[in-house]
Amino acid sequence: MNATPTLPILPPAMLGILGGGQLGRMFAVAAKTMGYRVTVLDPDPHAPAAEFADVHLCAAYDDAAALAQLAQCAAVTTEFENVNADSMRQLAQHTRMSPSGEAVAIAQDREQEKAWIRKAGLNTAPYRVIRSAADINEECDTLFPAILKTATLGYDGKGQVRVADRAQLQQAFADLGGKRCVLEKMLDLRGEISVIVCRLNHEQVRCFDAAENQHENGILAYSVVPARLPENLQRQAQQYAVQLADALDYVGVLAVEMFVVGEAQELIINEMAPRPHNSGHHTLDACASSQFQQQVRLMCGLPPGDTALLTPCCMANILGDVWPQDGEPDWAAVLNSADAHLHLYGKRQARIGRKMGHFTQLAEDADTAYRLAKQRHSAL
Repeated sequence: MNATPTLPILPPAMLGILGGGQLGRMFAVAAKTMGYRVTVLDPDPHAPAAEFADVHLCAAYDDAAALAQLAQCAAVTTEFENVNADSMRQLAQHTRMSPSGEAVAIAQDREQEKAWIRKAGLNTAPYRVIRSAADINEECDTLFPAILKTATLGYDGKGQVRVADRAQLQQAFADLGGKRCVLEKMLDLRGEISVIVCRLNHEQVRCFDAAENQHENGILAYSVVPARLPENLQRQAQQYAVQLADALDYVGVLAVEMFVVGEAQELIINEMAPRPHNSGHHTLDACASSQFQQQVRLMCGLPPGDTALLTPCCMANILGDVWPQDGEPDWAAVLNSADAHLHLYGKRQARIGRKMGHFTQLAEDADTAYRLAKQRHSAL
């Protein structure tokens, strides 16, 4: 999909990014620290990444003039997968685009995504595509209980409904607007993990340690690293992530989410994200390099950096739910600890379920990191 870059892009080149949220913000910090300049395209005048960017193009993602200016960057990346893939393909005609618009288009669509995962020789949950009410028939019965997910534009648990039979499926499909969906069989989940793979080409690829993820209300709450799973299973998860990245001929940072299923602890691929990922935020504080430094390196045609985990840790998300009506949460609960690192995203308005920041708790072992992270989070 992406041709292997030949000449590296070096500072002080201008790098572009589609999206100015927290991932764009942390990308901009990494790029600026490494000596690059940054242009951010985001329609929000208060985009968090704009605080650290040299140029903020405050325009729609498909704005022709803004895209023409972004195309003058030495290379362009994205911070989220719901960006217009056609805009990315258009940019690729004029500048280096990492990841490719084709890879992002696959990640945008659960139907395509699952087909590519299976094409790579990896397992997904049993599923069926529901394009219309006529697809709701006896062939669905083997999947119940199941989860109905919109094929596009779903994230953080949005666009997902649990269903136990055909009647519930019909109602859920109608409630989701009758749009194309994927019906997935619910599995005997014993855990959820993710692996972030950093790939320049087939020879130059590295993975971060697998993160053990815990979700609350469909949103990631904690990531424990290393995952508290057998070492052979963690290595297998890394191998699967590389296998998928190779199948896509992916260039950049790719997060691969997996289910740990049943007593046999079988790994089933859930989905992928063609960008740095929430479960990789611990790399800012606990690894030899961060996922954002890797994003910069790979889009510039540089080999991936060292992904070694320096200390066990637990990343805790901070949502708008913890904000009082007036004022701020008690940040001293985190900042008074010498082994906890706070990151706030500069968002002006706290809302229920909105990711406002995170902190990373370092410790001698994963269990202690998780216990301390939960204690400090509850004190906010």
